[in-house]
Amino acid sequence: MPLDRSNLHARLGKYLRPSVLAAATLLMVGNAAWADGEKEKNNGPLSLLKTIPIPGTTTNLTNGNLYSFDISWVDQSTQTYYLADRSNAVIDVVDAKTAAFVGQIPGGFVGVAVVAGVVQTGQSGPNGVVTGGHCLFATDSPSRVVSFDLNVPFPPPVASTVNTGGADNFRADELAYAPGPGLILAINNADTPPFGTLISVNKATCGLTVGKRITFGAATNGAEQPVWNPGDGRFYLSIPSISGTLATPGPTGAVYRINPSTATFETAATIHDCGPAGLTIGPNGDLLVGCNTTYDVAGNVWDFTKNVTAAPRNPILHTKTGILDETVFGAGAGDEVWFNWGDGKYYVTGSGSPYRPLPATAQGSTPLGVIDADEETLVQLVPTFMVPAVGTGNSSTQHPAGTAHSVAANAKNNLVFVPLAANNVFPDCLTGCIAVYGRSD
Repeated sequence: MPLDRSNLHARLGKYLRPSVLAAATLLMVGNAAWADGEKEKNNGPLSLLKTIPIPGTTTNLTNGNLYSFDISWVDQSTQTYYLADRSNAVIDVVDAKTAAFVGQIPGGFVGVAVVAGVVQTGQSGPNGVVTGGHCLFATDSPSRVVSFDLNVPFPPPVASTVNTGGADNFRADELAYAPGPGLILAINNADTPPFGTLISVNKATCGLTVGKRITFGAATNGAEQPVWNPGDGRFYLSIPSISGTLATPGPTGAVYRINPSTATFETAATIHDCGPAGLTIGPNGDLLVGCNTTYDVAGNVWDFTKNVTAAPRNPILHTKTGILDETVFGAGAGDEVWFNWGDGKYYVTGSGSPYRPLPATAQGSTPLGVIDADEETLVQLVPTFMVPAVGTGNSSTQHPAGTAHSVAANAKNNLVFVPLAANNVFPDCLTGCIAVYGRSD
């Protein structure tokens, strides 16, 4: 449903109150108490606890350090964190219980692709990562989806590989897994038009079999994060734009509802002034949408050189009704978002936040947003870090940008993991690291 701009300034009251304005300078803000006393202990401020250095590999394509990475995932049953690390062409593995580095899983990943001296994200990999039972799944280029059997000795070899049939060297990007039917939905975001592929999983062997393709012909700016909703047995998918043209996408995006039995989809909701990208399922079947573009209070793409106030936001969609239940202002724009059942909080990346260093050629802090899922309000902005690109490719003097766009949390101890590109600001992060955030309790 469209955003009602007639009361936008009133709704921005929470966002513009002095405490949250202070958060623009990355100071911690207060948060409302949960009605449930048992959750009170998880309601303190989030702060940096430690960093986990990520070593470079012999196949590192970004000057030996971590700059390029994509989606991360925490397997809640094993308390294990996985990161799609493109710089090192591996999946980084961390013990999410102890916040200790475990190792790296090679899988024949392409790493950071450079064409004519220019980094091509749409041809790089690994990209998406998710687990299901004892199987680990990841996406790569070209149009590649791989699985690993985590029951074998570490590091596990590739168990199965399939190709989703995309054009040229474009990647398979983000993916979701439905444990009941044993189905993956993998998205080819860089193809025109973008499409999804249903892939059957042999739960015993982690073997993969390509099924039906679902084409998103109305999408004018790719397709982003899918999630599985066990409540209604449907996949949901963020679509950044269904308006404008391929050359100039418009401000109207959508969340699609996908029926895996029929390989068909419908628009669950249209979302304006956002650019839907990240997606995570929270309480009561709600979906928090991570926007990839910051709009202003006038409904235009925010321009830091103009005298119009930014209005970064995260819509919350109620899947049972298809109604936008709330729009939370003050966090984003970014990429991956995560709901943590352990503390009842949404975590929202801010790689495109108006609080980040501007112009984009500067390095510095950018905020991770913390949203109370019960109150549907922003309660804190936490400093993460951005490193700009040097040049357009990879060489002894060049590397791609390292943006703080990935987040995942362990619900059993409420540790929150945010990978950071190599920098000399955060401790033990000279080669790149995973920042671990938590609460003193």
